[in-house]
Amino acid sequence: MRLDKLVKAAVAALEDIKGRDIVVLDVRRMTALFDRIILASADSARQGKALSRNVQEKLKAAGARVYGVEGEREGEWILVDLGPVVVHIMQPAARKYYNLEELWGPPARKARRGSRRASA
Repeated sequence: MRLDKLVKAAVAALEDIKGRDIVVLDVRRMTALFDRIILASADSARQGKALSRNVQEKLKAAGARVYGVEGEREGEWILVDLGPVVVHIMQPAARKYYNLEELWGPPARKARRGSRRASA
C-alpha cells in the first residue's frame, strides 16, 4: 500500500471513532525507521482501545500489514506499528507529558536578533 493511502486510511479510521487532535508528522529526515507518525488523543482507555482496534481492522481490510501493537492492555498510550507509519493513540495527560509533537515535529524557528528596524 502506498504511503499516502496508508496515512489517509489510518487517519480516517481514527476519525471514525472520534479520535481528537489528529496530527501527521513527516519524520523521514529524522529517522530511517519509519516515514510518518500519526498522533491522536482518546478521552479514555476504552476509546483508545476502540481506536486501536479500528485502525487495525480498517488497514488490514485495505491490504496493509499491522506489524505490532503495544500498550493496548493499559490504554493510556497505544502504539500501532504499520511499518512506514506509526500511530500513537494517547490519553491527553500522557500526550501532554511526552509532547511527541515537539520531539518529532519541525524545529521551531528562532527570531533573528537585530532584524527589527529601530524606529526614529
